[in-house]
Amino acid sequence: MIGVILAGGKSMRMGGGDKPLLQLAGKPVIAHVIARLAPQVDRLAINANGDPARFASFGLPVIADTIEGHPGPLAGILAGLRHAEAAGVSAIVTAAGDTPFLPDDLAARLAAAAGNGAAVARSRGRVHPVEGCFPVAAADGLADFIRASDRRRVIDWVATLDAAIVDFTDAPAGYDPFFNINQPADLDSAERFAANSR
Repeated sequence: MIGVILAGGKSMRMGGGDKPLLQLAGKPVIAHVIARLAPQVDRLAINANGDPARFASFGLPVIADTIEGHPGPLAGILAGLRHAEAAGVSAIVTAAGDTPFLPDDLAARLAAAAGNGAAVARSRGRVHPVEGCFPVAAADGLADFIRASDRRRVIDWVATLDAAIVDFTDAPAGYDPFFNINQPADLDSAERFAANSR
């Protein structure tokens, strides 16, 4: 299975730039995501647009959106599916590039629940559709969905797949394994959690 880290967002709430390249506990946020996800999959790729050289130090393939206009994470998932399709792989596991505390069993539990279909994560009653397992067979339908939809929300597409929901409720108290860094205050919170967990 291929893991795809979605790092193509515009990071407007952080003032632009690459959130995954912000420093957390002495290394880029995406390095934490890689460290969590890499042992769980056969190989990894990064979905990002623009100059791929800024991710060169991680030694991973960088795949750009196949649909122009930055339509959001759905385009990143589609790029990952097309990448897996070309590699002869039947499914991908996706993770946001700003979620540094992913569960160590994310891929295994999502894949087990998905079977030949799809599955997404849930924690604290909230579904995280970007953290999911998706079959390559869904790629053409996703491309059609992106072209036809004005909203382009991941959760809306996931609903069309009848995806399984996997609860991750065994995290330590006060800690969400899908905590993502959207704004400066989130980065401060992540620093505190990283310091407390060392």
